[in-house]
Amino acid sequence: MADSSSTYQAGGSGDQPKKSIIPGFGRFKVALSTVLTMEIIMQLAYIFEYPNCLIDGLRKADTTTSCALLMVSGMEERGQIAPHDISQLLDSLKEIGNPGTASTVQELFLKHTDIPIEEEGAHSQGVIRERGHSEAENEATVDRDHDEPSQKTVGAPASSMSTMSPTSSSLMPIAPELMGHLMNSMTPPGVNIAGSNNVVNISCHVQSTGSVQLATSSSQLDPVPSPGPVPTPDHVPPPNQESDVPDTMSTFIQELKETGKALYDKIQPIPYIKDELDSVDKVFIEVGLERRVGKDSWKKLGSYHDIFPKEKGNPRIQIIEGDPGYGKSTLALQMVYDWCNEVSGSPFSGPDILICLNLRQLKGITSIAQAIKQCSLPFDSKLKLLDVEQLISKSNIWVIFDAYDEYPDQHNKVNFVMQMLKGKIGQHVNILLTTRSSCIPPALGARTGRIRLTGFDNAAQERYIRKVVTGDDEVVKKVLKHLNINPTLGVLCRAPLFSVMYAHLTHKGSMLHEISSVTGFFGHMISCFLSHTQNKLSGADESPENLQTHADTHAALDKLAFEALTSKMQQLVWDRTFFVGELGEVFYKLYVDVGILVEEKETHIPAPGKVPQHKTVVRFYHKLFGEWYAAYHLIECVKSRSYILPENINLYDLKFLFMFACGLDQPGGSQVIKLLGERKDGAESVVLCAPQLKEWSHDIQTTVRRIVSSGIDIYISDSRLLQQSTIQLLELASQHKIPISQVMLLESFSSVDPDSLPLVLRSGLCLPPLSTLKELVIWTEPGREVTVDEWTGILNYTNQCQLLKKLKLDLCLLPWMDSFPTSLGSVEVVWAPWFCEYYSLRSGRWQNEDSGEILTRGAYDDLVTKFRERCSDTPWQERRRAERE
Repeated sequence: MADSSSTYQAGGSGDQPKKSIIPGFGRFKVALSTVLTMEIIMQLAYIFEYPNCLIDGLRKADTTTSCALLMVSGMEERGQIAPHDISQLLDSLKEIGNPGTASTVQELFLKHTDIPIEEEGAHSQGVIRERGHSEAENEATVDRDHDEPSQKTVGAPASSMSTMSPTSSSLMPIAPELMGHLMNSMTPPGVNIAGSNNVVNISCHVQSTGSVQLATSSSQLDPVPSPGPVPTPDHVPPPNQESDVPDTMSTFIQELKETGKALYDKIQPIPYIKDELDSVDKVFIEVGLERRVGKDSWKKLGSYHDIFPKEKGNPRIQIIEGDPGYGKSTLALQMVYDWCNEVSGSPFSGPDILICLNLRQLKGITSIAQAIKQCSLPFDSKLKLLDVEQLISKSNIWVIFDAYDEYPDQHNKVNFVMQMLKGKIGQHVNILLTTRSSCIPPALGARTGRIRLTGFDNAAQERYIRKVVTGDDEVVKKVLKHLNINPTLGVLCRAPLFSVMYAHLTHKGSMLHEISSVTGFFGHMISCFLSHTQNKLSGADESPENLQTHADTHAALDKLAFEALTSKMQQLVWDRTFFVGELGEVFYKLYVDVGILVEEKETHIPAPGKVPQHKTVVRFYHKLFGEWYAAYHLIECVKSRSYILPENINLYDLKFLFMFACGLDQPGGSQVIKLLGERKDGAESVVLCAPQLKEWSHDIQTTVRRIVSSGIDIYISDSRLLQQSTIQLLELASQHKIPISQVMLLESFSSVDPDSLPLVLRSGLCLPPLSTLKELVIWTEPGREVTVDEWTGILNYTNQCQLLKKLKLDLCLLPWMDSFPTSLGSVEVVWAPWFCEYYSLRSGRWQNEDSGEILTRGAYDDLVTKFRERCSDTPWQERRRAERE
């Protein structure tokens, strides 16, 4: 902001500056300053994209009044308010969720200027309606309150004082009733304005930093009473206040490490095993990681150490995404461990400061400093909010925002997390944000990195069992054996959460290996938790039978979970008192003992000098447990045939809720699938849910028939769970003689098993021959060269699909073959080495579909050269060249 000044003369004489052209606009600005709170000011500053120097100046203002006056001046200078139009301010107040304040401001504007504003489109169209004046008349109108020069004394009654006018229309008038406060808080040392006999001329300068500077001169005046001091606002520390904490940086780091240790030292692999808590480094096994290198391409990473590339110019913001239970939070805690313990070789031990903030706990928090103060420092920390602001502004700082999908304020467009992700504030901060794949923050910049977790492979599963469960070779082999022979278990246990549960429970004698569905696995796991707790409490006052009775009657918990998860803003944490009141003390205590519910202490740090507020909150051990109980309530809801799924439900985010519901109750599950099939975005959910049903009713077959009639795609980016469910759905459709119009493998094809003839996907899953499949499209990764064995295997696979009419291969180079199997019969075979060039197999020869020419061996060799040139920069061709070298 350019330096500007406005002069208020308290005694003496002088020329009056030019007045505002709208009567009362100056009085409106003064009134506006009285309704702006610090929270609103900061939110507006962010949404208006004020520079950091101005935002810092607003924070450092002595009082809320001073800050509000500065904000009003800034808004006028930048055109957010003008004598004829305040629509931009009103729109912004509504956008940040303050329609009441917007209404108040609009009433004040009408009261002081007599100008109403169009309710809709005023800002965008510049439409202003005025009462009693034409636009030309208003431009000629001069504020009659300022027509004649006057001399007023500071401290005199407001009614006898004139409103100060700005020296230009872009400068801020300071009302006399507020000037006393400004003079008390901002007059230079040695000048006693209210208690002296001086006439004081004050110049108020708004500096480029956003601070206010007063210049004074004086002459004799009668004494007047002091208006008294104005308290400092709760969360804006006075400027230039020296901290009473010696060596604040070392104190800051020490306290952060103490809080971090409390987080990573309480890892609980199994909910009910509370007496065997481990440090994260004792249980952490690296999961598979991939970095997005193109729009739809991903490259495998060797370690979580590679998340932030070492090369200069790489993104400072990384989004780490993964499905539920894939270890996002555990990975975040391992990073905290590395920093706290200065682990050699870990890049996460390098920054001055590393902070992990669970976004679930940040409801209503408006700044990163406030979040750190409230959630990452001890409640009795001597560090003030100003200390935190200063320390993080001059440090190499890395912040981990964990669980964006559980962030209560994610729908608030001006939340500070989104402002940091967009680079509007905190540009010096390296950010890692973890979230479910279904909840990626919107409108991120092109330079934001994307990392996804792909889960445990067989080697990682074995490393975990040996490291955490048992080192006995025979036991390890036994546990792993069932993962290899049970496809459902194999897919589920790619998720570390399920893999860990399976390993521990199987080691303790559970028969989880016999489970054949997601619902069966989770239900058996819950039963194991309850059984263990009942055995543990068998000697207590309450008998195991009574505990089982409570466990079987959980309708209140089901309803709470369902309503919380399906609301527009998901609720994942409850006040303990409320929860106990809803469920009853006995039921609540049982589920806390089991570990399904988890209690947490929550501390709110209020204004300086006030006592911190503590309360106990409760949440599910994992969001999946909430989906499990919510599924029971969904089943009750669909018993009413008139029930309709709420439109705001994110079907993919809550896919386990619907899968559990379908597996828990056959009639209810059938109705759930019918409801899902009626939604435009419901096809994928049907694919996931239909295999959970033991039997397919006529309605289910109708829904499935409608979905497979439009074709089924299997993407390389699909999760293993989705791919497995898709394969199961296709197999069941074939078994029920339902025609499948098309299956398209989008970069997901890997090879063909020469023995059993299924198509092997790059995920390791297998697609068996489908008797009712009509068309198969294999869209390989760009630049791929199919081998003779692979091409032969594909042709043999098609022979097993009795109804197949067409086979198409895209974006690949097929090998030259002198002859083709005669068993292809009437199957149409089409090959497109690149877009817009197609060849059909006719009488054992490739024929160009446009020219009709037969592809000779010489023409094929030319095509190979052209193909390799056009695809030279693809990962597949780069690997081919590297292997040949």
